[in-house]
Amino acid sequence: MFRLLSQKMRRYRTSSSDNQTQAKQNASPKYLSKNLEGNLQVLREELGQSSDVIIRDMKISSNSDVDGAVIYIDGLVDRNLLNQDILQPLMFNLQVIKDNVNQKQSKLIDFIKSSVLTVGQISGTEDIDTVIAGVLSGHTAILIEGVTQALLIDTKGWETRNVDEPTNEVSIRGPKDSFNETLRTNTALLRRKIRDPRLTFQSLQIGERSKTDVTVAYIKGITPDHLISEINQRLKRIDTDAILDIGYIEQFIEDSPLSLFPTVGVTQRPDVVAAKILEGRAAILVDGSPMALTMPFLFIEGFQNPDDYYARPFFAAAIRWLRLLGFTLSIYLPGIFVSLKAFHPELFPAPLLVSVAAAREGLPFPVALEAILMLSLFEILREAGLRMPRSLGPAVSIVGALVIGQAAVSAGLVGAPMVIVVATTAIASFLVVPYADAGALLRFLMTIVAGFLGLFGMVIFQLEILSHLAALRSLGVPYLSPVTPLKLRGLKDVFIRAPLWAMDRRPEFLDSSDKRRQSPGQMPRAPQTKPGKREG
Repeated sequence: MFRLLSQKMRRYRTSSSDNQTQAKQNASPKYLSKNLEGNLQVLREELGQSSDVIIRDMKISSNSDVDGAVIYIDGLVDRNLLNQDILQPLMFNLQVIKDNVNQKQSKLIDFIKSSVLTVGQISGTEDIDTVIAGVLSGHTAILIEGVTQALLIDTKGWETRNVDEPTNEVSIRGPKDSFNETLRTNTALLRRKIRDPRLTFQSLQIGERSKTDVTVAYIKGITPDHLISEINQRLKRIDTDAILDIGYIEQFIEDSPLSLFPTVGVTQRPDVVAAKILEGRAAILVDGSPMALTMPFLFIEGFQNPDDYYARPFFAAAIRWLRLLGFTLSIYLPGIFVSLKAFHPELFPAPLLVSVAAAREGLPFPVALEAILMLSLFEILREAGLRMPRSLGPAVSIVGALVIGQAAVSAGLVGAPMVIVVATTAIASFLVVPYADAGALLRFLMTIVAGFLGLFGMVIFQLEILSHLAALRSLGVPYLSPVTPLKLRGLKDVFIRAPLWAMDRRPEFLDSSDKRRQSPGQMPRAPQTKPGKREG
């Protein structure tokens, strides 16, 4: 009964959405007329009586009586560019004889576009909606009496943030630049890293009201065409009022929205995005967001760091194993301690068992509840440190770590071993930042299962997690690639980080048409000297 009702509601919502989409597609476009005042009236009605909408009436050149108008949004345009390269040439430097202007009214707009304006990007349109969308995006529109075409000039010039160091992904040896909130700045940062003419930026607008500019970046001939087609299909499927950040796009296009694990990569570093694009992946940039999405995203990528590829391979491999160990401890350590204390105390070494039993003597809470309370306190302190002003964040961490922890032990509410376990878990959870949120939820679930079923329950829960990870896909690519399905060549960058000269092929799971990224046999070798010949 309930399944039948849910199916009917789903069909109704789908048909309603299709009807709305069809209605939007069938809406007839509105075109400009030859009456300048009528066009301005329509634009005033569409843009509203907003104080930042500027409509500047003027005469086209000083020796003619042709009326014109310039429309722009104050605060979105570069005023110097507007005054020097648009208004001044139109009003004073246009040498057009009055009679010729009247006779060739239809060609005046082309003459202005080709011979008068000294700006780079100019386009013409007859659609009023296109004019409105361009003005709201930071363009300047020029309308002329008797002409049914408007010029849209790219005059974007709002305040932007400088290119600073990344705050979420700190690098020791790598580049220190990061994305900012300006889309064109971000594409320029990628263009500086990859000076390949095949590097392509596909742009589209998403959001019924925000009209947010979204760009898909990839390299033709390296990124498979079916990946780009799938990404474009998912982006065009989005029908919402506004896209305010890259996180909106992520939630609309990810493969498994109900999974705890991310299937879309998020980064603020141009070198990371450039490296993934060169492997055959695609990136998504959103105007107004200092982050970028990379797809497909695999499980092992959460344990990779940009510094791994700038350092020597042996140290990078050791650090990667340390991250794997830290992630494992952050999820299982509280649950293991709870299960051993509550169900399997015989597995403790005798001296350690005596110490733990003595520390827990007289405590009011069961060990499972004690662990959950301490983990909850840690999450509260972590969230407070993130959301509070930077000047107060470290103080909150110090108070939580020293004062509250020591006071809880002294008051007999929790045992010292539990404080050590939770502190170790908290430190280990920061080693793998991409899985910090998923690790926090899994940590709680694992502790609750351990409190009810012990080690047996933890093993069952772990099997469920592994089966879930094996079933995940990112743009159709198995989430656990190249471990399963096994690709031996791809293991060079999983549990170890092979030298760069040994990774001469792109990942096999991407199925790129250009599989080789460098020439083989580039292992450095010492120069050989002839036998018997001594230097010096």
